[in-house]
Amino acid sequence: MRPKLTDVAEKAGCSPTTVSRVINNYGYISQKTRDRVYAAMRELNYQPNTLARSLQGKQTKMIGVIMPSITNPFFAELVAAIEDKLEADGYKMLLCDVGQDSDKERRYLRMLEANQVDGIIAGSHNLGIEEYQRHGLPIVSFDRDLSDQVPIVTSDNYQGGCLATQALVNAGCGHVYFVGNLVKTGNPTSRRFDGYADTVAAAGLTVHTARSAFYESPAAKARELRELLTSGRKIDGVFCSDDLTAILLLKEARKLGIRVPEDLKIVGFDGTQLVQNYVPELATVVQPVPDLAGTLVKLLYERIADPEKKLAQNSYLLPVKLLRNQTV
Repeated sequence: MRPKLTDVAEKAGCSPTTVSRVINNYGYISQKTRDRVYAAMRELNYQPNTLARSLQGKQTKMIGVIMPSITNPFFAELVAAIEDKLEADGYKMLLCDVGQDSDKERRYLRMLEANQVDGIIAGSHNLGIEEYQRHGLPIVSFDRDLSDQVPIVTSDNYQGGCLATQALVNAGCGHVYFVGNLVKTGNPTSRRFDGYADTVAAAGLTVHTARSAFYESPAAKARELRELLTSGRKIDGVFCSDDLTAILLLKEARKLGIRVPEDLKIVGFDGTQLVQNYVPELATVVQPVPDLAGTLVKLLYERIADPEKKLAQNSYLLPVKLLRNQTV
């Protein structure tokens, strides 16, 4: 039997009215009381708005979107494309920028559940968040394995890693480095690295890696890249796991008098319109942002219409393409 609001009130030691006010964020409620109510809701796995909508047959026409950082051009363009599609269909978007803060993401997830959104598109970089395992709202994931019940939409990161690395090999590179995030399960960078590693191995070359974390400051990244370029290692090709890192590498190489592409060839990843317009010389793997946004929204609508319907597939892999420019 599904828990009721009165069950939450009893476990939290307060009145049903107080629980309702906490859920709807109405009136003054002490933080201590809010914490007790949220703890009771989590323990009972109480999902108020899903239940309310099922009884009332109503939708709020609000969609929650959880992303890691909209200061990153790729996520900014993806969010803009999602919002355009939602707006065209009469929906509004609540954007949650969670960075690398798991607790912040949990708070946002509870807020979205309590504020009557019809569904959630989740693309955060925080892994192992147990709330996704027992969600009560329709959820679609971008690029993250959240739960067996949550469909995943992603670019073909493995194909992108292969395309980028093969372009460097074909251009004559014999010492190809992968520069990117530390590899971890569930992170798309791991699949980009896998494509790189397999392509390098197939060419009879050696795998070389250098760290460049997603959330590091540009100054810290530039310092690490400069150290790599001045380390004395043989490096004639670099596949960067994102375009911003590739741009920094290009900048540091030019400062050191390293000619690109004569001495060093570089390929990035993401291929946003911003990068194509402002750094048109950069070779990059282009993610299909409009198609990603369209697939995410379409799948979420299907989940909203029938949350219990078994999907034809749980993973949706969209092809990428190599934009071959002057740096390779």
